[in-house]
Amino acid sequence: MTTSGTARVPRFQARQDAEQAASARSVPPHHAVMAQAREENFPVAIALLGRRRREALLAIYGVARLIDDIGDEVLGDRDALLDWAERELDRVYSGENPEHPAMKALAVQARAFDLPEGPFRRLVEANRRDQTVARYETFDDLLGYCELSAAPVGELVLHAFGAATPDRIALSDRICAGLQVTEHIQDVAEDYTRGRVYLPREDLARFGCAEADLARPSATAQTRQLIAFEVERARALLAGGASLAKRLPARPRAAVAGFLAGGRATLDAIERSGYDVWRSEPRRSRGGLARALPRALLGG
Repeated sequence: MTTSGTARVPRFQARQDAEQAASARSVPPHHAVMAQAREENFPVAIALLGRRRREALLAIYGVARLIDDIGDEVLGDRDALLDWAERELDRVYSGENPEHPAMKALAVQARAFDLPEGPFRRLVEANRRDQTVARYETFDDLLGYCELSAAPVGELVLHAFGAATPDRIALSDRICAGLQVTEHIQDVAEDYTRGRVYLPREDLARFGCAEADLARPSATAQTRQLIAFEVERARALLAGGASLAKRLPARPRAAVAGFLAGGRATLDAIERSGYDVWRSEPRRSRGGLARALPRALLGG
């Protein structure tokens, strides 16, 4: 029995390694992941942080983008690929050598900045939820999802800044939820084509909107009212976390203010569109960002 048992272990390990390698081949390539991470997450203010912190933030955003792409974009068994991502995080935090370049970069920065693994695990959980949950009944339900999908990134950024106190993390959570809700507002039509509706069902009912209205080429009077309502909710979340900026040293303050101003400028663009996010996706302008930045720097 001992002999046959020890003979089976290598075969099992070989099969597991083969399955893992097959999964890894389906993972988004590193260059594409990092290009999107830079485009989506790097305001000009981050250039002020210095090379070490920029590299830490790139590693954080790169892994966050990798996990999101697995949950949203790849073909095939996404749950199996998320299992692979969890195994990669195991390697990062056990001192082993991960496979994916984004995970390799994270391993270096996790040691340098003592980045916790819990937030990355929550990002994986958010993407697991996306495979089974396509609707949210209430705004509180949506905020619960934001605690998994958005708040972890803000917490990790604070760790990279050496500023991750409980009160700052709580403020960051509000900013991250505001930014996530803003993104959901922008992407209503795109999300609907993917079979997902992040606008709470109770809000659709409040304004007399049917889900079919989300597939229209332009806004109706009811959906304009709905989007205006959600915009104000996002503004309130951003305002609730805005004082985080003035609780940070100058360079991290500039980075946080850049994110905050970007969210507010996007909400302003949605308002200028007449709350019609269907005809074309409202985008913040450089002028709008410049106008929002001074207030954000002051924590207002």
